[in-house]
Amino acid sequence: MDEVVQPFEAEVGRVLEIVIGSLYKERAIFLRELISNASDACDKLRYESLSKPELLGSDPKLEIRILADPATNLLTVVDDGIGMDKDELAANLGTIARSGTARFVQELTGDRAADLKLIGQFGVGFYAVFMVADKVVVRSTRAGQSRGWVWASDGKTGFTIKEDDQPLPRGTAVTLHLKEDAKEFLDAARIREIVRTYSDHVAFPIILEAKPKPGDTKTKAHEPQQINSASALWARPRSEISDEQYEEFYHHVGHTFDEPFARVHFTAEGALSYTALLFVPSHRPFDLYDPKRRHGVRLYVRRVFITDQLEELLPRYLRFVSGVVDSEDLQLNVSRETLQHGAVVQKMRKQLTKRILDELARKAAEVGASEAGPAGEGEARPNGETGARKGPTYLDWWAELGAVLKEGLFEDAENRAKLLELARFRSSRGPGWVSLADYVARMRPGQDSILYVTGESAEALRSSPQLEAALAKGCEVLLLDDPVDEFWIPEVKEYEGKKLISLTKGEVDLSRIPDEGKIETPDELWDESLKRLLAKLKALLGEEVKDVRPSKRLRESAVCLVADEHGLDFRLERFLKQHHQLDRLSKPILEVNGRHELIRRMTAMAADPAMEQELAELARLLLDQARIVQGEPIPDPGAFSRRMSAFLAKGLPAAA
Repeated sequence: MDEVVQPFEAEVGRVLEIVIGSLYKERAIFLRELISNASDACDKLRYESLSKPELLGSDPKLEIRILADPATNLLTVVDDGIGMDKDELAANLGTIARSGTARFVQELTGDRAADLKLIGQFGVGFYAVFMVADKVVVRSTRAGQSRGWVWASDGKTGFTIKEDDQPLPRGTAVTLHLKEDAKEFLDAARIREIVRTYSDHVAFPIILEAKPKPGDTKTKAHEPQQINSASALWARPRSEISDEQYEEFYHHVGHTFDEPFARVHFTAEGALSYTALLFVPSHRPFDLYDPKRRHGVRLYVRRVFITDQLEELLPRYLRFVSGVVDSEDLQLNVSRETLQHGAVVQKMRKQLTKRILDELARKAAEVGASEAGPAGEGEARPNGETGARKGPTYLDWWAELGAVLKEGLFEDAENRAKLLELARFRSSRGPGWVSLADYVARMRPGQDSILYVTGESAEALRSSPQLEAALAKGCEVLLLDDPVDEFWIPEVKEYEGKKLISLTKGEVDLSRIPDEGKIETPDELWDESLKRLLAKLKALLGEEVKDVRPSKRLRESAVCLVADEHGLDFRLERFLKQHHQLDRLSKPILEVNGRHELIRRMTAMAADPAMEQELAELARLLLDQARIVQGEPIPDPGAFSRRMSAFLAKGLPAAA
């Protein structure tokens, strides 16, 4: 009999350590995770058996059994589901095997509160069992196969896999050798409490078989007893479902640990009948930007699970949503390929997207209401639900997931108007978030466009020289630091008739907007000495720049770089080049502030042929400074350092 010994990877061991340490007070969730996995396995077998009834064999029942034996200190969770073969046991036992584990581990801090939040984003999964068990043995036989396998681990050194000499007919049995301080989980009353709290909504019967404690002659062995209601939560009337039940169902379908930020529960009737129960998470899932990430919505037909891989059910920018859609109109044996392109699914997608965006709009509206006063209890909801307002605000949520929602501005023209109302941005006005509606309401007299800059971070953009003239005139500037901003702006172009104008492209005319609290001074940009300097700089810099011209956007800085009016923003160019979509970057335009003292001195240098070499060095130094401010790489850092040192030395008193 072959046995394969596999050590845990380093990051797996770290995850186990932090899960066990951080979640110690919530150890009961291990049973929730095991029951959720068992429920998923039963769902998958029920669907597979529609086309392959032989998978059920002679025993068509699907249930989950919990066996508690205090005499042996063993707790076992058994299901009659799809089961796993040898490879699946090695690869798919827990969420820990998903991509992104290494990055998750890198973000762990050792601070319990911070790590608990991160674990909520990652998901707890199967490995929560090691909070209560010294050893775990998993026996599994895949439906339709005769060979079974045994996976065993102590949660520290690794795991082994060998063939089972007494295989289960089908399904999986997870046996926990409980720690000394975890014997409470062998008590029948404690198990019932946990199941009612976390897993009452599971749609398969959960059967408890509990033996009495050793030496207990008064308590008889419990007859097998169903301890959950085993009815689909989404099919119950909303008035009969508590917030706590909704939350535990969210944990079940999302395999997550955080609280849902929003939920949508409705029934569509008429030409197309279905029920949907959808959840929006509070925190960003750890694999949100993984190309393989899909939404977590499961499709059922008349309570029978069909698939959790129907990408067309929601647009990709809602990939953080989880939940259930249960259709009355689809055929039970419908194929996934048919669903992907079916008109019914497209209608569902449209309605589901609308409902989610409407709920997010309602949550966004609460921000204004909460500023007026504390939220009230039992707030009425448009879909008939009631519940106390709690948890993060919309602005907290936007900071976590807003960048993904903005992908819809590029992808979803039909819902673009709604998404623009939901979008929030950093701005030069302060550290908070602003909506486009707020921005337009605060526009200055004479201002006819929405001004923005793009870059790597909002904080760096606040000191960008391109903002100087706009800020001097009291104009607010949007600071766009999400990579997706570069893609949706060309698609959107305007909001309420106000064009979106980049301060890093072309020539920005702010002349119709008066300086705030100041008197306009005559324009001195085009005197003859400055013209001579610009021509000289253009000749000296040659092919490194497209043009050198006087700047209307600078007030305090000497120079800055801008892109051509019909070109791409610098950040978008860099992004496209990094992804091999562009062969080379375009040449920038160097803008010069004719009012700056350094530039005025350089005009005198330009008139003196003896100063040409020094002027050339200074020109390249200023160009490199402008590149640094813009986030562009410096072609020759060594030359930049030498030039900077030389000019600094000239400004210092001579050594004694």
